[in-house]
Amino acid sequence: MKGIVLRSPGGLDRLELVDMPDPGAPGPGKIRVRIRASSLNYHDYGVVSGRMPTADGRIPMSDGAGTVEAVGEGVTGFAVGDDVVSVFFPQWQDGPADVGDFSTVPGDGVDGYAREVVVRPATWFTTVPKGYGHAEAATLTTAGLTAWRALVVDGGLKAGDVVLVLGTGGVSVFALQYAKMMGATVIATSSSDEKLERVRALGADYTINYRQHEDWGKRARDWTGGRGVDHVVEVGGPGTLAQSIAAVRVGGHISLIGVLTGRAGEVPTAVLMAKQARLQGLIVGNRRHQNDLVRAIETTGVRPVIDRGFALGEIADAFRYQESGSHFGKICLEF
Repeated sequence: MKGIVLRSPGGLDRLELVDMPDPGAPGPGKIRVRIRASSLNYHDYGVVSGRMPTADGRIPMSDGAGTVEAVGEGVTGFAVGDDVVSVFFPQWQDGPADVGDFSTVPGDGVDGYAREVVVRPATWFTTVPKGYGHAEAATLTTAGLTAWRALVVDGGLKAGDVVLVLGTGGVSVFALQYAKMMGATVIATSSSDEKLERVRALGADYTINYRQHEDWGKRARDWTGGRGVDHVVEVGGPGTLAQSIAAVRVGGHISLIGVLTGRAGEVPTAVLMAKQARLQGLIVGNRRHQNDLVRAIETTGVRPVIDRGFALGEIADAFRYQESGSHFGKICLEF
């Protein structure tokens, strides 16, 4: 079978398409999955670019969707022919967060899904929403579940809430879609008027070009009549956090998800304290959260926004496209 390996110390020119041995039949508790698609995330880019070092020869990609080809003894819940999608934290099945690193994450601490076939424990997968294609399903493992946990699991999102999403990457577009699905109002930011037009088409109620308006946090708060937003999906990090705090209401919720503007920086602690807001860091979610998300999608019919697909052997080009920042929604590998 074909697969991708990343040679140390990393870099897009260190991604190699190679022949790999077939993993064979699944043992007890495991399933054999023909992988058909993956999707690109900022975390994957950190690994393949060498910014987040991993083992030499690592198979990248945290997201994997495909079809079950065989089931091992004792497996329940899956049958041959079922479409499945991977989970980000295979060891975190349920309950409160108990993992704070990427040592068990496919594509980082262990081999990932940039290959045609895997044999893995059945608990490393969930079913996919009925009617979803493999590329659509592959977007849920990281980006989709992150947005779901931020707003629904941790944020307690309810109809009538106001949500602020930053940018138009995978997590932010999912957050917009899920917020509208739940009956919330959405404010969206971007540096591109063209992308702002697209988020309005997805249901965004108010949009702000943050390059034209550096005080976008104040503008978001003013649009709510001065009350502030209930939830901020904060993907920028230190470069955007001050404006997110300016935007949030007293007692509101900020989900700190990304570090696109850096890993460290000043936090206006006095303003955060005065707002009595909850600033919560999070990394994706557990398997139960993913099953809940699948059921919600089947109920509402929400579908992901996929910008473009690449073949497995075009993985470096896919990441270069991600680097350019010109995408809207998700970039996928299909093979």
